[in-house]
Order: sequence, then structure tokens, then C-alpha cells
Amino acid sequence: MAEVAAKLMHAVQYENYGGGLSGLKHVEIPIPSPKRDEVLVKLEAASLNPADWKIQKGTLRPLVPRKFPFIPGFDVAGEIVEVGERVKKFKAGDKVVAVLHLLDGGGLAEFATASEKLTVARPQEVSAAEGAGLPTCGLTAHQALTQAGEIELDGTGQLKSILITGASGGVGHYAVQLAKLANAHVTVTCGARNIEFVKRLGADEVLDYSTPDGAALRSPSGRKYDVVIHCAPVTIPWSIFEPNLTLNGKVIDITPSASAFIAFVRNTVTFSKKKLVPLIINAKAENLDYLFKLVKEGKLKTVIDSKHSLSKAEDAWAKSMDGHATGKIILEA
Repeated sequence: MAEVAAKLMHAVQYENYGGGLSGLKHVEIPIPSPKRDEVLVKLEAASLNPADWKIQKGTLRPLVPRKFPFIPGFDVAGEIVEVGERVKKFKAGDKVVAVLHLLDGGGLAEFATASEKLTVARPQEVSAAEGAGLPTCGLTAHQALTQAGEIELDGTGQLKSILITGASGGVGHYAVQLAKLANAHVTVTCGARNIEFVKRLGADEVLDYSTPDGAALRSPSGRKYDVVIHCAPVTIPWSIFEPNLTLNGKVIDITPSASAFIAFVRNTVTFSKKKLVPLIINAKAENLDYLFKLVKEGKLKTVIDSKHSLSKAEDAWAKSMDGHATGKIILEA
């Protein structure tokens, strides 16, 4: 496969922190070669996550990027064209979805290398765009509910009352669907334009975040929440969450700020039964396989906000930074 590596590919990268849209550069660079435990994927689709532009801003500085120039994008779908010598599960021609390593990125390109451990087969029933939308956001919703929230998605556990903030976004729209699989009572927040959308996903009660009740997170039925999945791209003070929780209620913050960690420490040292839990995602292929199983069974779907060509990556980047996408933003190679 040396002839593949010898060719150039189109990619989008940036060379330093900051810069926003103007910092994105379209380049022609060599196609990467897979390491012994990696696969080389010809990309059909990639999805954007808020983490992509936050990393460019320097939110995880100095940990990520590991080096410049940096090709953003972590969720990809495509066809394997080459496998490393230690790869056992895949072969050239396989259609796959992969999560790329946070330190390496590489999704906004025509080809990318992915670890065999974070690559799964893409079912025939799932398009490349739908598949690319699922990894980071789907896995975050799954982990928030099942691990941090201790929710049984098969509906066998204790009936829970769940609040999902930012329910029309990438993580939120998956979290609503997964929570309903657990037979939970689901209250959500979103903007007025997305109220009917989240109801179709299964939300039992909807709060418009621009209203007083929405800002205060007060359930229309007066319910207290056992679990809150905080997906909204805004900081909400613990003083707003706390009175809305049951005695042992917990808030799982998927993008924890410094104040969230402070609240977490304070609740711990005071032995409060109400908890704020910062979530750090731990991507696992078996969990991604499980989510694709749900997709095949018609129990979970990826809602696509918009599709953009790789040559128009700036349009997708701007839409993600705006923070009002309904579902996932997809780039197609």
C-alpha cells in the first residue's frame, strides 16, 4: 500500500491557538501511514463537536494539541484501505466508524489513521453521516446515564426522574432517547424553536430556557430530579440545581467548568447527599457497538443538523461555534 502513502490528501488544519475561522487552513499533505495497531481509513464523513473549536481556542492548553499544525476532528466514518501488521479484526474494504485519539485528531481530512481498539464496524443500515455523528456525543450520553447516573437502559432499574439540559444538541438528543429506553420520566430544556423536536424524541416535559421556569429548571409537574445531565453550553450555578434535586440527586456535568469542580469538592467535603459529578468521557469500542445495535433496532437515531463539504469546513465550524445546532453537524469528504 506504499502507493497510497505516497499520495497527497486534502486536509484542514490550524497552526496555533486562537484564530477562529481565519485560523483554519486548507492544505495538501501526505496521506498518513498506519502504525502496527492502526487502520488507515478513507473518510466519507466526520462530525464536529464543540471540543474541536474549544481546543483551537486553547481550552485544554497545554495538553492538546500535542503539536502543531493540528488537524481537528475525532469522529469519523469511512472505508479501510490499509491495516497495520498487528490488526486482526479488520481488513481493507471494511466500512467502519472510529474515534480518533484526542491528542492526535485528524478527522478533517480525506484519510485518517485510527486505533483498532477504537474502531467498530458500521452496520449497512447506517449511513456514513449517521455513523460519524454517533461516537463522542453518543458515548458521552451513554456514559453519563449508565455510569455516572447509574441508569439501567433496559428499563429494569428503579424509575427515575431525569432532567436533560440542552436537549436538542449533539449529546442532548442522544441522552433523551437513551433515557426513555430506561422508562425514565424525562424533563428537558431547549429553545422555543426546538420544543416539538424534543417531544418527538420522547421528552415528557419541556422547559423553554428563556422563560423564568426554564431558567430556574422548575418541572411543570413539580417533580424533583434524581439525575440531571447538564448538556447546555452555559454554566448553571449549583444554587439553581440544588433545590430541584431529590435527596440523593446528582448533576452530571458533561463539560465541567472550574466552578463545577469547586462544587464537586464542596459537596464531597460536606458529605452532601446531593452531588455534582464532572464527567470525563472514556471511549470504549464495546459501548459504541452497543449504540449501533440500538440504531439497527430502531431505538436510537442520529439527527443531522446540517451537512457540509470538507472544502467548506469553515461553514460547519461557524455553525458549531454558534451553539444552536439541532443534532449533529457533519462534514463529508
